[in-house]
Order: sequence, then C-alpha cells, then structure tokens
Amino acid sequence: MENGLEDVVAAETVLSDVDGARGRLIIRGMSLDELVHGTSYEAVVERLFSGFFENLPFTDDLAAALGAARVRVFAHRSAVDAALLALPPTEGTRAMLARLADGDDLETALDLIAAPAVFAPMLIRMRQGLEPIAPDATLGHAADILRMLRGVAPATAEAAALNTYLITVSDHGLNASTFAARVIASTQAGLTSSVLAALSALKGPLHGGAPGPVLDMLDSIGAPAKAEAWLESALDHGDRLMGFGHRVYRVRDPRADALKGAVRGLAEAGTIDPARLALAEAVEAAALAILKRRKPNRPLDTNVEFYTALLLEALGFPRDAFTAVFAMGRTVGWIAHAREQALGGRLIRPQSRYIGPRPKEAA
Repeated sequence: MENGLEDVVAAETVLSDVDGARGRLIIRGMSLDELVHGTSYEAVVERLFSGFFENLPFTDDLAAALGAARVRVFAHRSAVDAALLALPPTEGTRAMLARLADGDDLETALDLIAAPAVFAPMLIRMRQGLEPIAPDATLGHAADILRMLRGVAPATAEAAALNTYLITVSDHGLNASTFAARVIASTQAGLTSSVLAALSALKGPLHGGAPGPVLDMLDSIGAPAKAEAWLESALDHGDRLMGFGHRVYRVRDPRADALKGAVRGLAEAGTIDPARLALAEAVEAAALAILKRRKPNRPLDTNVEFYTALLLEALGFPRDAFTAVFAMGRTVGWIAHAREQALGGRLIRPQSRYIGPRPKEAA
C-alpha cells in the first residue's frame, strides 16, 4: 500500500481530468488550452457549478451575482483587528472566511468564491497602512480583484492575465486540498467547512507554497549568465529547483504554457520588466537542460508555479500572499467537488492497517 494513496481511485467526478502522461488538463469537457482563450472566469464558474445548484444563472447574470457577493463579503471588514492583521495573508483570509455562514446554497457558494478575492486584497492593503477598497459589482471578477488591491483600474492586459490565472488553477483533479474538501462534504457539513478544510490543506508548503520561492531563486541568480552555475550548485547541495517537476505530470504541465502565454501578454503591455522575463526564460532553459542531463530517468519539466510567480509579482501581489491568490481561483473547484460529493457520494471512511506493537498474550 502507498502511504500517499498513489493510484488509489477515491472518487468519480465529472469536473476535471488530469492526464499526467500526455500533459493534458480537461475541465468539464473542455481542455485548458480552449478555456484560456476568450473565456471569462465567471463562465468557468458556471461550467463547474452546472447541475450542482438549483436556478444557476447563465454567465452574465452569474457575473452580476458574483459581483453582489463581493459587496456582501466586504461588509466583514469591521472584523479586522490588530491580531488578524499580524497573521500572514493566507491565514488572515482563512480567519475571515470562517465568519461566513455554513450553508449549501448558491449564495453561500458565491460568497465563498468572493471571500478570498475580497479579503486578501483588503488584508494586504491594511497591513501596509492603507484603507481597503470596496468592490465594484459591475466589474469582472479579475479586474475588480486588481482594483481592490491597487486602488486603480487595471489595464486590459493585466485583468486578462489574472483571469487566465484564475481559470488555470480553478480545478485540478483530486489533489490534497480538493480531497480534503470532499472528505468534509461527505459528512454533510456545509460548504464553508469544506472550503476551510481545503484552504488549510493548501497552506502546507508541499501543496500551495512554492511560487514565492521561485522568485527567491530568480533573485539569487540575478543574471542570465549566472543561471547554469547557480542551478548546478543547488543540485550539488541536494536542493530542489523551485518551479520544476510535478507529482502527476510526466511531461510539461499544461498550466505552465497557459501562464507563460499570459506573462508574455503582460510583457507586450509593458507590465513586466523585460530583464526580469529574460532572466526567467534563461533560468527555465538552463534548468530543463541540467535536469535532463543529471536526472535522465526522472521526468522534471516546468510546472504551474514557475510562471505563476512571475505573473503574480508583475500584478503587484506580495509573495507571502501567493497562496491566498491561488485560493481565489481554486475555491470554485473545491465547492464543485464538495457539492458533487454531498449530492452523490457516501461518507468517506477509508481503513487503516495497524502496524504497531501488540499486547502480550496471556499465558
């Protein structure tokens, strides 16, 4: 038995399929490549929620309902105090999220999607001594997030880049946080309980904590000419190269290509320093060549974290908030899985095998 439940099928789902051998991600019948071209995050919410909620509105009306949810959630700003602001943004977001009602209806679901989108920018600004900015329900979800973060309307390319990111991370099979959400949902607890469990799992560095260290790596390397020597030294010391390799994918992570395209769009719009992008591309090329030479029998390619780091940095999110930003996109997937489990599944109750000491038998 694998302690990590490797290859154990724990659920049947209509939501997403991760094909690690082919490097393909399907979300509710559409490939990620299709979804990131001209699709709004709100349309992906509609796609993932279809069949799980009564009276689910179509995309335009759903976008308006999500905007209204952002306004509702912002009312919790009065609960922010000094102790909460002292927490890292992800933990602060989790604490604020716990204030939401634990229902199982569409309004609860939309409030939960709105929560990290509103709370994370709010806490980031307040930690900087700035006033939080109220949502604008008329804006698209991605554009409003950036407006609440920075205080000004984003450029079209910036909103498009964040929209691509939110779609790219919206769902990804039965990963640790999604499994946590389904376990909680299987007990018939509410959606807020499921999302809190998922966010707690995401906070662990083995699941959601690597994009920030990608930037630390780039900062340490400093210049394209230094990439090869720095990477070789890191591997000599047994260090992991951040942004490369994945538990499931045996070829390139398709999300990396989607985000690389979004990053190039930001570069064309002048949002990313060309030198920063050149450094990242040089590090990526050097890392792939070195990993192929040094670990020929272990497939290690670029993963979602590498270009996530560049994208979120360019959009103005601080590194310690990256996990909270990931939750902005993934909450819709957690909720969809929770509803799928609650509506059609049983209580998740696996068995364990005892391997500890046995009591002595009486003579």
